[in-house]
Amino acid sequence: MNQREILTGEHFMNGDEASAEGAIAAGCRFFAGYPITPATEIAERMSRRLPEVGGIYIQMEDELASMGAILGASWAGVKTMTATSGPGFSLMMENYGLGVMTETPCVIVDIMRGGPSTGLPTLVSQGDVMQSRWGTHGDIGVIAFTPSSPQEMFDCTIKAFNLSEQFRLPVVVLGDEIVGHMTEKVVIPKKEDIKLYSRRKPKVKPNNYLPFAPDDDLVPPMACAGEGYNVHVTGLTHDERGYPVINAEAQEKLVGRIVDKIRKNANKIIEYEEIKTRGSDVVVVAYGSVSRCGKEAVRMARAEKMNVGLLRPLTIWPFPEKRLRKLSEKVKAFVVPEVNYGQIAFEVERCVASNSQTLLLPKMGGDIHTPEDIFKGIKEMI
Repeated sequence: MNQREILTGEHFMNGDEASAEGAIAAGCRFFAGYPITPATEIAERMSRRLPEVGGIYIQMEDELASMGAILGASWAGVKTMTATSGPGFSLMMENYGLGVMTETPCVIVDIMRGGPSTGLPTLVSQGDVMQSRWGTHGDIGVIAFTPSSPQEMFDCTIKAFNLSEQFRLPVVVLGDEIVGHMTEKVVIPKKEDIKLYSRRKPKVKPNNYLPFAPDDDLVPPMACAGEGYNVHVTGLTHDERGYPVINAEAQEKLVGRIVDKIRKNANKIIEYEEIKTRGSDVVVVAYGSVSRCGKEAVRMARAEKMNVGLLRPLTIWPFPEKRLRKLSEKVKAFVVPEVNYGQIAFEVERCVASNSQTLLLPKMGGDIHTPEDIFKGIKEMI
């Protein structure tokens, strides 16, 4: 093993650097990207680290090409990643959809900044949450993480690689600018303590292999170019051979499976943190850097004898709707602070029972809520 492969130990690093180290630890050996604030530190770290572990770093001409490059490299058999921010993520959307349609494992790290357009290049936002879910045209299954610390940037990047390989799709890590640039202790475990998911290979002979014939979990085994199997890959609606078939029946069968492989396995994917939700009258739903302020606001409310808890989605997609629905049977109101003008708040409103209210606490970007901001919203709903 290359001694630089896993930097086991305690480190003091920001979230961008932690994400890069998580990628290396997960086995990523190909990175294609284009510098963009506030994600550039990921590319910079990968440009230094990948040559140390026998990997390849390429700075592409733009984000469209970056996304195309990691899809192609994945089909060549390596684990791949790119990193970007809002404007670059917008440019990736067509190839994001291509990755979903061709069931190509890869990871996209999006360090969110204020938008739309060029917006606030150096300041925080959470404005890409819905873009990660619905930004590409058509119906897709999606997995996306919203870490709240550099440690979680490391951990979630590894999880993203594992789920991308397990379910064969691009997986997104949505770190906001504050989490990306925040510097904290990050503990990197020993290699043997890092759980990795290996790409599932076909068990049939090459002559019997159908590249898009799924197993019982709705995910097809994946043979890569050069392994002796016939592989035909297209963004067109295709049959189990990978050949284009342009009719409603083929679309229903293929796209239905692509969506269902995430929907029907959602319970295996969804992660969230709960703090004192049992018996609470009000629950704060917050993610990313804002959830840290949400925890403090809950502490403040509890100190004043208010029954308040917090639900923090770690996987924002699939969304923990079943848990929210269950909580809403007894919870009076949900307070949703987010650095946008309302994205996840509407998901909460959709999921909860009619007896519960939802209060959006929006910010346009550039700064996050203070605990006092959230506490004020809690008092409004008590």
